[in-house]
Amino acid sequence: MFNLRQVVVTGVGCISPLGHDVKSTWDGLLAGRSGISEISRFDASGIASQIAGQADTFDPETRLGAKDARRMDRFIQLGLCAGLEAYDDSGLDLERTDRDRVGVLIGAGIGGLETIENTTQVMLQKGPRKISPFYIPSSIINMVSGNLSIMLGLRGPNLAVVTACTTGTHSIGEAARMIALGDADVMIAGGTEAAITPTSMAGFTAAKALSRRNEAPESASRPWDQHRDGFVMGEGAGTLVLESLEHAQARGARIYARLSGYGLSGDAHHMTQPAPGGEGAGRCMGNALRSAGVDPSGVHYVNAHGTSTPLGDLAETLALKSVFADHAYKLLVSSNKSMIGHLLGAAGGVEAVATVLSLYHQAIPPTINLDSPDPECDLDYVPGEARDAAIGVALSNSFGFGGTNGTLVFTQL
Repeated sequence: MFNLRQVVVTGVGCISPLGHDVKSTWDGLLAGRSGISEISRFDASGIASQIAGQADTFDPETRLGAKDARRMDRFIQLGLCAGLEAYDDSGLDLERTDRDRVGVLIGAGIGGLETIENTTQVMLQKGPRKISPFYIPSSIINMVSGNLSIMLGLRGPNLAVVTACTTGTHSIGEAARMIALGDADVMIAGGTEAAITPTSMAGFTAAKALSRRNEAPESASRPWDQHRDGFVMGEGAGTLVLESLEHAQARGARIYARLSGYGLSGDAHHMTQPAPGGEGAGRCMGNALRSAGVDPSGVHYVNAHGTSTPLGDLAETLALKSVFADHAYKLLVSSNKSMIGHLLGAAGGVEAVATVLSLYHQAIPPTINLDSPDPECDLDYVPGEARDAAIGVALSNSFGFGGTNGTLVFTQL
């Protein structure tokens, strides 16, 4: 019924707690540097978790005008700037491209929470007449895609995905499907998030999801360590320029990797806890591998969800074993979150960028803070130091609240 086209990655953009662009983030990941610190954006002394991965070097006015930036929530600023970096990196010449065939799909898990919090205070203290006319467009999630489409004159698909912590991964996977099915030739896709706010931190703390290692921020995110006590909140954005192989080759584009497969599944189990044994995550990875036509024994690296939660890390380990059997012990598995924290809706975008760069540079960032491995988590998590490795096939996993799962399969061209 469908004549599916191959999809490749031709541009990358990223902002994270390790830096305001792809280079600084990638260098920080390879160096095993932590981007976690005490929260400085507001007084968090009344909240049990007082640490986060803040994108402190990010200045939206380097890419956006001051007036425009003031009319956007921070998550929109982050997503736009990461999207513009990916666009620049791709070398795409829009003057020689059919803009009807170029689209945007950048999502967020929560959206403009800071704007909502601040506007609520204005409403309570000063009344409805003081509410900004930019309140709604500065806080709704699809305005990252909308603003980028307007800025670049992109008239193709223009939409957003919202699936909690799987948002970035689903955004990239759905954008790739649009290209594969012929709905677009080029898509800028990924995720963004800026949820280091008082109500967000208080809410996730109330749910007992966050680490409380306030005395040692840099060692708080410790996936697969037996002393892990929850994830660390992070912020940022990660985007890819996806393109049909024919379109990329016709313009002589540099190709980082092929996006060969995409899988989804639902746990149908619990609002926040993974399915027993990581069953849903396992089905998701299996679906992605079938989509890519890749045998489990052909996979070399998994950029794991690896959040540093007691239940989540074990579930992902069990899922990997269920999918890969004995080959699981030959896999290289690592967690970027050990260094940057959990970026929620942006996590899948930033980690997809890192996975693509691992394939391109044949290097794997480490999992830091894995000082006392959990005996039940016994795979090769690339502890402590980055590792050079021959990588032909790599997976990027994201699993979110509500039992929503996504996996991307990247391969060398």
